[in-house]
Amino acid sequence: MSNMIELEQAPERLLLAAVDTGRGGHVEENLAELGELVRTAGGIPAGTLIQNREAIHPGMYFGSGKLEEIRAFMDMEKLDEIVVDDELSPAQYNNLAEALTGKVIDRTMLILDIFAKRAQSSEGKIQVELAQLRYRSARLTGLGRSLSRLGGGIGTRGPGEKKLEMDRRLIGKRIAQLKEELAEVERHRDLTRIHRKFSGKPVAALVGYTNAGKSTLLNALTEANVLAEDALFATLDPTTRLFRLPSGREALLTDTVGFIQKLPHPLIDAFRSTLEEAAYADLILHVVDASNPRMDSQMSVVYSTLSELGAGDRPVITVFNKIDREECAENHLTDPRSKAAVRISAKTREGIDSLLAAIEEILLEGQVPVEGILPYKDAGLLSKIREEGTLFLEDYQAEGIRIRAQLPPALAARIRAALEGSSV
Repeated sequence: MSNMIELEQAPERLLLAAVDTGRGGHVEENLAELGELVRTAGGIPAGTLIQNREAIHPGMYFGSGKLEEIRAFMDMEKLDEIVVDDELSPAQYNNLAEALTGKVIDRTMLILDIFAKRAQSSEGKIQVELAQLRYRSARLTGLGRSLSRLGGGIGTRGPGEKKLEMDRRLIGKRIAQLKEELAEVERHRDLTRIHRKFSGKPVAALVGYTNAGKSTLLNALTEANVLAEDALFATLDPTTRLFRLPSGREALLTDTVGFIQKLPHPLIDAFRSTLEEAAYADLILHVVDASNPRMDSQMSVVYSTLSELGAGDRPVITVFNKIDREECAENHLTDPRSKAAVRISAKTREGIDSLLAAIEEILLEGQVPVEGILPYKDAGLLSKIREEGTLFLEDYQAEGIRIRAQLPPALAARIRAALEGSSV
């Protein structure tokens, strides 16, 4: 019997390209990040090209003269495709693909591909597929490829129906199905949030630019043992774990999807229920890669995305991570937009104790301690205590419910009145 020979497909070699309109952008930095995205997707950045123009060409993205240069360069270097550091309109995509007679992708398509590769949970896969289909549905005329693998077959084609119309119908049907599935997941997530609130445990959400070290920090604080690697979007699926503060108080820590420059809107829409964990948290831990020279612009991206998600009013602790690296010595580590800033190394655990102390201080800020026996006739106040404060002790005794809590001043006064037997 002859031995089977496995042929390994060679990585695709891509040209990274962008238009610089000179309007305050950081094109070189963006292309460097685009190269990292290409590597994460399994490709090889094999060249870069920047065209300086007053404005992006509405129909071709590049000017016609630059297209000749691109075509010649790709032929000479035998490149497989070009990736553009912007989201192309359907017309731009169609015209570029025709002019370059080759494969064209944009930044959004590349990120969607990485998300599809990284998604592990059923929720993550639903969210990614929904984002991909929403993106493709607006670009059917430009994609020029069969989408019938999404469904269809005998009985799906009407007499004289064009393939484009069939593809659009199939995508619309699949999007509707995914929306229903995602709505069910979101209902389950809402119930989980209600349960967390009822438990009385405060919730902190980890946010940050992709590859800032959120998952490593989650592991350091909770021993969650989630995947943590030096790659963009290493983890997509949110993880919530219990951790303990210096006083012994328990809290919940939730990891979220990493942010990135020009995060595609289809992804924000599809992952909104996941990203909104930050909006429902009592505290946001903004993890920053302090060794990255683009640290300041990455922080701005995070704050902008938080505002878009409705989480701009949450108290923030900026966690400057990776201080064990030599590059950090050159960076000025401050953040005037946060309530506190802590320097740590999630990898070596340096600064973790200081971070835990800062978390506890902010969670208890403005609250006062209350302790005593709550009469059973006032047991309904327990839900109010859980909703607005933190309930440390709930012990049912013969004469009433012994409680120990940390509460906002107004609620503390009301509970103290009940503990003293006054009318509430």
